[in-house]
Amino acid sequence: MVLRVLFRAVIMGPPGSGKGTVSDRIVKHFALKHLSSGDLLRANIQRGSEIGLVAKSFIDQGQLVPDDVMMQLILRELNNMDQRHWLLDGFPRTVPQAEALDKVYKIDSVIDLNVPFETIKNRLTARWIHPATGRVYNTEFNPPKLPGIDDLTGEPLIQREDDRPETVTKRLKAYEVLTKPVLEYYQNKGVLETFSGTETNKIWPHVHAFLCTKLPDMSQKEAASQR
Repeated sequence: MVLRVLFRAVIMGPPGSGKGTVSDRIVKHFALKHLSSGDLLRANIQRGSEIGLVAKSFIDQGQLVPDDVMMQLILRELNNMDQRHWLLDGFPRTVPQAEALDKVYKIDSVIDLNVPFETIKNRLTARWIHPATGRVYNTEFNPPKLPGIDDLTGEPLIQREDDRPETVTKRLKAYEVLTKPVLEYYQNKGVLETFSGTETNKIWPHVHAFLCTKLPDMSQKEAASQR
């Protein structure tokens, strides 16, 4: 019997780096199971699970969810994906989390999206929304017909707190402080792969080429089978 070698990866990148888009493409091409710690946390809080309530108690006080609580949450989910290739997104965020994860699973690759903070800041602060519908505009590539006005209703657009320049700057600085030691940890282990650029569509081909050295591109196999 041939044992199946499972591929376990982590994707990292600051908010607004295109991490969600790249993750979606990885899932589509390489059939990895994508696990977002943020989505998992929100689902548990919404469901009112025991661990979700514990996490919520810290969040409500404006504190970070402790490493051991996050580890328990992630491991419970990963245990259900024992025979799947997977991609972890948003975890680990600290070196203790990375060390704890290493004790249970061997991480094959850490994909780091290195996008200049100035590019991300311009990208995020250009975003405006229509509060009633959630319709999103971008002043750079999808602007409203009239500045600050929704195309369909004529009502004023707003900028979310998270997208205001001062908030974006704080978030990016916090990410850098928190994440730099984690990137150094994985670099020292020889599994860090950094992809730099200012556009997701230009970064993606390099990520794709790298992953093709690790896994078959399932989308190409599917296309070939339909010919």
